[in-house]
Amino acid sequence: MPSLLQTRNAVAASFVLNGFCFATLVSRLPDVRSGLGLDNGALGLLLLAMAIGSVGALPVSGRLIDRYDAATVTRLGAVLVVCGLTVAVAGVAVDVVAIAAVGLFVNGVGTAVWDVSMNVEAAEVERRLGRTIMPRFHAGWSLGSFAGALVGVPMAALHVPLLLHVPVFTVLAALATWRAAAAYLPPTVAHEDRPPVRFSPWREPRTLAIGIMVLAFALSEGSANDWLALALIDGYDVPHWVGVAGYTVFVTSMMAGRLFGPVLLDRYGRAPMLWGCAGASLAGILLVVFGAAGVVVALGIVVWGLGASLGFPVGMSAAADDPLRAARRVSAVSTIGYAAFLAGPPLLGLLADHVGTLRMLLLVAALMIPAAVTVFAAQERREQVAA
Repeated sequence: MPSLLQTRNAVAASFVLNGFCFATLVSRLPDVRSGLGLDNGALGLLLLAMAIGSVGALPVSGRLIDRYDAATVTRLGAVLVVCGLTVAVAGVAVDVVAIAAVGLFVNGVGTAVWDVSMNVEAAEVERRLGRTIMPRFHAGWSLGSFAGALVGVPMAALHVPLLLHVPVFTVLAALATWRAAAAYLPPTVAHEDRPPVRFSPWREPRTLAIGIMVLAFALSEGSANDWLALALIDGYDVPHWVGVAGYTVFVTSMMAGRLFGPVLLDRYGRAPMLWGCAGASLAGILLVVFGAAGVVVALGIVVWGLGASLGFPVGMSAAADDPLRAARRVSAVSTIGYAAFLAGPPLLGLLADHVGTLRMLLLVAALMIPAAVTVFAAQERREQVAA
């Protein structure tokens, strides 16, 4: 049986490798677009296939973990990611959009089940350690995506064919994930003791409240990923590199929040910290929108990044407080949260067309109010037993 330290390291590796695979694809999207002869709108529709695969697979991921275990589902997810990305880039190579769409759909399914299973395992590690560590796992995902981008940049610059770059590196990542999953903890709940099929987290007010909170924080994070650089460029008429630098500051701030936030979470508890995060996101966005001066806007970006850092990972921990029903609750909360990444960009884009890219961010700031209201649902429930 692996030690808790070995399992912690294995879960951390799973997060890093998942982020690496994600960034391996993202770093070559310009080549996908040019290889298929698509414009931006058509590329967005193609990527929708991946989002549909993920959102469709998230609700069933918990059932798969209940039926098998987190290690098996993580391995399944890694295999599906490799297969999906290989088919997708093969579709680009033969210039057939339908094949690329099928590959991206499969990749989305694999990403979803991999994501839920590693979050369930991470929550179990956190529970056994007796201290907060989930945000650091999510920081590992960010580090993995950074590493994937670092590899992707020279690959793109040297015009390495997609079929040489993407499958090779994702196969290596999947093999490492397969090995890491061997150090996952054995299931703590026997299959016969797990929730009956009729159990549904979608009827639990607490789970839904956590999901709403996660959705708001996910939109806070996702809107910065998609729109912050453009908002700075459009709203303040700064050079392109300044917009990219602003986004880099946001990512760095959010990663710092996830690395150092667990200490404060253990000292003050989830609810006070999440209220603080909601307030920080609100204040940071207002500073970005109305700051005008460069220093004020930069400060707003830092505050916004810190505020956005903890909502999603802490929501995963809260959903998994009861190990008996953790898998299905985490899959339900993930489904609600990922809806922000699916619906957020197009909806915010439509709003930006009417009010401007910078002012559009005020809607994201307003969503921090329902986030703050639902924070109570994420309070620690260590004493919880299955009903």
